[in-house]
Amino acid sequence: MYKYIIRRILVFIPMLFALTVMVFALAQAAPGDPFTGRMLDPTVNPEVYQQQREALGLNDPYPVQYMNWMKNILQGDFGNSIYYNGRSVLELISQRFANTLYLGLFSLTITLVVSIPIGIYSAKKPYSILDYATTGFGFLGLAIPNFFFGLIAIYIFAIHFGWFPSQGTVSSNDVTGFAELIDRLHHLVLPGITLGLAGTATYMRYMRSEVLDVLGSDYIRTAKAKGMSSNNVLYKHTLRNALIPIITLMGIEFGVLVSGAVITEQVFNFPGLGTLFLQSITNRDYPVIMSINLLFGVFILVGNLLADIFYCVVDPRIRYD
Repeated sequence: MYKYIIRRILVFIPMLFALTVMVFALAQAAPGDPFTGRMLDPTVNPEVYQQQREALGLNDPYPVQYMNWMKNILQGDFGNSIYYNGRSVLELISQRFANTLYLGLFSLTITLVVSIPIGIYSAKKPYSILDYATTGFGFLGLAIPNFFFGLIAIYIFAIHFGWFPSQGTVSSNDVTGFAELIDRLHHLVLPGITLGLAGTATYMRYMRSEVLDVLGSDYIRTAKAKGMSSNNVLYKHTLRNALIPIITLMGIEFGVLVSGAVITEQVFNFPGLGTLFLQSITNRDYPVIMSINLLFGVFILVGNLLADIFYCVVDPRIRYD
């Protein structure tokens, strides 16, 4: 197993290289630069902006710009933001990374806690009222865009009932200790549910389908014929095999939840990487854009690696030779 993990990590090297090339190429393909992406002071001599472009290396050939960027990345230097008055990109990301990570983990927790039990029950009781209800919810959850559901949630639960806050991560900076933890969880409820809506619907449908498929297998019929109880058959034999596609989804979701929070964070004015990313796109702050894109890509790769590792935990039949 350890050899397999090492091989998988080694495979990451060319994948990371390809990722850096794609991130750099997409940033360079975007029109304009930080000095044309916002209203410039008309009283400033255009030569001043040209000198700033030259100082930042924006006039260098693309291969030279890429090599300089990669050299700095390997040294742990993600550059300085052009829009945020030269502040370190790493500092900007570190200030917001925790918020996005907490939101993603909270959303994933809600998704798993809700979708897996309902999916299992739907498979145990197919074509029941609950099964039809969850099927309808699944199609509805996949059809409604996150931003639209977020606006509805804000109107109903924040404005109309006033149960949850509609923006931010904490009510006041004066809140500390356990009260701060509760307050932050309170602020995570609406964006967390919004972000996990599509994932919950997807996991529910996958779980139902896989459990039904495994329940029809020969070895399950054999276990039942030996007199094993329904719960033993379900949780000891069926569930472990049915979880394999869920683990695959979780590996992808690990990166998607972070990158997918971009729109959700904007709707709820949540100070995370998503809002920073959109602000940087608006202002063509390419050092920040490229760093966040690179981080999103790394998260997706790490998620897939974790999924491969967990396969053997769930299903011992899987071999790594």
